[in-house]
Amino acid sequence: MKETGLGEFEEVILLLVGILGEEAYSFRIAEEFETQTTRPVSIGAVHSTLSRLEDKGFLNSKMGKATAERGGRRKRIYTITAYGRQALIAARDFRVSLWSQYPPFANNFKFEI
Repeated sequence: MKETGLGEFEEVILLLVGILGEEAYSFRIAEEFETQTTRPVSIGAVHSTLSRLEDKGFLNSKMGKATAERGGRRKRIYTITAYGRQALIAARDFRVSLWSQYPPFANNFKFEI
């Protein structure tokens, strides 16, 4: 099997970071995960996955500005690195390759960017 370096949950979290842009902080990512998948997720699972993705070089993070609504605390904002984008492309291409080999879809499965 072709290695993409991403598990399914990691892939979804990485995609959500890209979708959320400047709003890509752990609590918001967890909220969006639940909205998009209709599955519950613990904030701990999101935190550990973000940390793992950062350790792998797929994400960078920086501290955002302090806000009154958070009692003066700052949010850690995540962004996808070039290496993270490459990993997402590899994961997408691998899945598209598998789908296009599945006989019921082989002749009519197209993916356009």
